[in-house]
Amino acid sequence: MRLIKPAKLKTGDVIGIISPASSTQDPKKIENGVQYLEKNGYRVEIGKNVGKTNGYLAGTDQERADDLNLMFKNKNIKAIICLRGGYGASRILDKINYKIIRNNPKIFVGFSEITALQMAILQKAGLITFAGPMLAPDFADNVSTYTEEFFWRIITSNKKMGRLKYPDNGKLTAITKGSSSGRILGGNLSVFAALIGTVYLPSMKEKILMLEDINELPYKIDRILNQMKMLKVFKQVRGVILGRFVGCYEHDPMKKTLTLGEVMEDYLSHLKIPVLYAFPHGHIKDKVTVPLGLKVKINSTKGFIDYAESAVK
Repeated sequence: MRLIKPAKLKTGDVIGIISPASSTQDPKKIENGVQYLEKNGYRVEIGKNVGKTNGYLAGTDQERADDLNLMFKNKNIKAIICLRGGYGASRILDKINYKIIRNNPKIFVGFSEITALQMAILQKAGLITFAGPMLAPDFADNVSTYTEEFFWRIITSNKKMGRLKYPDNGKLTAITKGSSSGRILGGNLSVFAALIGTVYLPSMKEKILMLEDINELPYKIDRILNQMKMLKVFKQVRGVILGRFVGCYEHDPMKKTLTLGEVMEDYLSHLKIPVLYAFPHGHIKDKVTVPLGLKVKINSTKGFIDYAESAVK
């Protein structure tokens, strides 16, 4: 399938807000996030079902899917930013109209639970989407300068970004050394792994795999990586980029455990492909926006990642 890049965002364009997974417990965050976008020169349209709740979900599955489908169908909307992650995105994958998305490509942004939607959209519609900041956790409350500058640059400019620079001139750590290139896919480890074996996950052959997670204990990450090993995922991909794994450690000092680092070493240190660690993406303040489906080059020997093409046209 030919991949599609969305059109770049321009000042005055309309940004749609949807909540395809969980809702926010603080309605003020929606107001604050909208004000932030408006101050940056954009108009905002909120999905009609945003703000609803259904247990841990932001409304029924159909309501959440309807908002997504309608935002893509609406010709006035030029970008769609998710309110937050949480849980529930994977429940609506069979209710999404991928033909509408393919015929109306536009910027689609989110991370964490939104990984499920991004992988499905890449697989079914061929659209490059953006693992990046969301309305409630990022734009509603003192978004970091690094996060916002990186984000706005990549969705408003059709120039190739090239070699990435990190907060405070930070460096990436190599688990294995080497260089490679390919299209980047992935996102939240737990959400991504749950899609393996379904029709909603793109082929991992010759891809660069990027992963992050939050609040998963080392033994749970061990289980997921072992599943991926048994499915020969690491023999298919050309490289691995590990983002931040926030709170992924055993909190009980009395329990015997492997550390997160030891788990990663067990599964990844013997691979004959480049593996990078500490990439600034995930549930952190200063985050890189990752265009999922983009051609990238990685060099773990020298510690760099290069966006080899523009993410928007």
